[in-house]
Amino acid sequence: MSDSQTLVQAEHAHPPYQRHHFGSMEQQVDATSFAMWLFLLTEIMFFGGMFTAYLIYRNWYYPAFVAGSHQLSMLWGTLNTSVLITSSFTMAMGVWSAQMRKKRLLLFFLVLTFVLGIIFLGIKSIEYTEKIEKHHVPGFHYSVQSFVNPATDPVAVAAGDKPLPLDMARHTEIYFSLYFLLTGMHALHMIIGVSILAFMIFRAKAGAYTNGHVTFVENFGLYWHFVDIIWIFLYPLLYLISRHQ
Repeated sequence: MSDSQTLVQAEHAHPPYQRHHFGSMEQQVDATSFAMWLFLLTEIMFFGGMFTAYLIYRNWYYPAFVAGSHQLSMLWGTLNTSVLITSSFTMAMGVWSAQMRKKRLLLFFLVLTFVLGIIFLGIKSIEYTEKIEKHHVPGFHYSVQSFVNPATDPVAVAAGDKPLPLDMARHTEIYFSLYFLLTGMHALHMIIGVSILAFMIFRAKAGAYTNGHVTFVENFGLYWHFVDIIWIFLYPLLYLISRHQ
């Protein structure tokens, strides 16, 4: 083989993780990163619409929304917030481990992030179970009794809730509709994230992500941090605002 042929092959050689339709790794990284940020932009618009609807209805039916927020457990909400903030740290450390090509550390932090995600979903299932037992799931079996007569609900008694007129109490169903919509969509994103984490752990065991190509880990880290940030907004809106009233 001539020197010129060897030079041409060297110029066209590329890493095994480079897709054939990209001219260089730099182009591939830029394209995938741009696509990820574009996806997150659509997610911001998606959740932004739901946040706007929540704020509008809260302004219209303020007493009902205050009474509804008192039905949420501060303990579970605060615990879940702590879990997600910790998972953001472990995911950031996972990205760093991939960049430093530390396979064992990468596996450790990915598994830890996976476990924290499962814990979050487990706590959320406990909250949902409680709402089902209290008949606070919007639909035919929704009950406004605990808002019309707070004395029938120990949580309302402890919070010092006052009775709501029946017409206002009925609007608490709107609060819980938005509660399940917002937290349900967030939980769906968490389920997707945990599923991807399971795939990443399987691939990381085989040596992926520590060979110099860390774009997938970095982009997933952006997704995970975004989901965590959404909860940082949900926590005060659903659990904290007007809690003292």
